[in-house]
Amino acid sequence: MAMSHSFIPLVFFILLLIQAIAGLDLNWYDAHATFYGGPSGAGTMQGACGYGDLYKQGYGLANTALSTALFNNGATCGACFQLFCVNDPQWCIKGAKPITVTATNFCPPNSAQPGACNPPLKHFDLSYKMFTSIAYEKGGIIPVKYRRVSCVKQGGVRFEINGNPNFLFVLVFNVANAGDVSRVSVKGSKTGWIPMKRNFGQKWNTGVNLVGQALSFQVTTSDGKTLEFYSVSPNNWQFGQTYQSQGNF
Repeated sequence: MAMSHSFIPLVFFILLLIQAIAGLDLNWYDAHATFYGGPSGAGTMQGACGYGDLYKQGYGLANTALSTALFNNGATCGACFQLFCVNDPQWCIKGAKPITVTATNFCPPNSAQPGACNPPLKHFDLSYKMFTSIAYEKGGIIPVKYRRVSCVKQGGVRFEINGNPNFLFVLVFNVANAGDVSRVSVKGSKTGWIPMKRNFGQKWNTGVNLVGQALSFQVTTSDGKTLEFYSVSPNNWQFGQTYQSQGNF
């Protein structure tokens, strides 16, 4: 049976409605973009958000570092952005589709001289693969349009637990929808909710000893939505392990 011509606009409208409900700004804004690292993406691993191996964490090469104006002292880590190259016919790839990337690193300013990542400039330092999906490599620095979009993730929110008995150090990742986490609390099976502090990026810590207790987490994303994930880890959890919740945003 032939598909109705009204179906595609309807789907597009539904997607816009979902974005609006999620509290994301649907407007496009001006910025610039460069790339760092090579085709393998090795140079974009680790970084100021604390994700480490981006392949292991599920972000892969669809990543970007943000300038000071966008990074928000690490609070924007995990947020997703859509970009496309504009107003540069020499270097923009004609007909290229917009790319979607996750914020995984910080592009530091250069106080010694004017630089693309210096405040108040809004700038995306993309992985090589993402940059060359919208522009030619020799373009160097290109003008782009960008906007926040919902993050699409598979499975539950994940919690990588590190540290020691007196310093619980937790990486929160694979967060859907808004993507960036603004508050985290942890609860042992014998305690109430304990607020955690942002150490850097999306790594959170507390000095309360919770060894031997099953751990639950309360997570709030930048859009104000809060979810509680109970018994994410068993009482015999181990440092260096990752545990996945049953739900996501």
